[in-house]
Amino acid sequence: MVGPNGEQVGIVRIEDALRLAQEADLDLVEVAPQARPPVCKLMDYGKFKYESAQKARESRRNQVLTVIKEQKLRPKIDPHDYETKKRAVVRFLEHGNKVKITIMFRGREQSRPELGYRLLQRLADDVAELGVIESSPKQDGRNMIMVLAPHKNAKPKTKATTPQPDPAE
Repeated sequence: MVGPNGEQVGIVRIEDALRLAQEADLDLVEVAPQARPPVCKLMDYGKFKYESAQKARESRRNQVLTVIKEQKLRPKIDPHDYETKKRAVVRFLEHGNKVKITIMFRGREQSRPELGYRLLQRLADDVAELGVIESSPKQDGRNMIMVLAPHKNAKPKTKATTPQPDPAE
């Protein structure tokens, strides 16, 4: 048995342990039932449950949500359109989001998946300083998909607030 302050009490009969718990106005909680002999602890079980719920809530608050943004392209994309799409991918990676790039094939384009593969490789090379390929290009029916993730050491940019002029001036 373990006491309320974490001290070892030793091997105690169940009746004596229950009497000690009642005298201290605490609960007798079995913490290691598989041990021989089983280990019990004197504690305020309601307080223990409350503190564990607080810890769980705190850990959920500190969790980072991963957001996956998607950008869709076609194999025969115009250079200007490609630059626009690339700028969007750069913006997503700078904000710390993952980016799923989908190339949609239609009609005869499906017989030339290497065009889509080259386009995805070119895009990955263009944004190499901001992100890495998390999953390499894969053909999925009429689409080819690749996922880019921001670098681990990169800090996500937040929207900078511009200082407002003081109205008293």
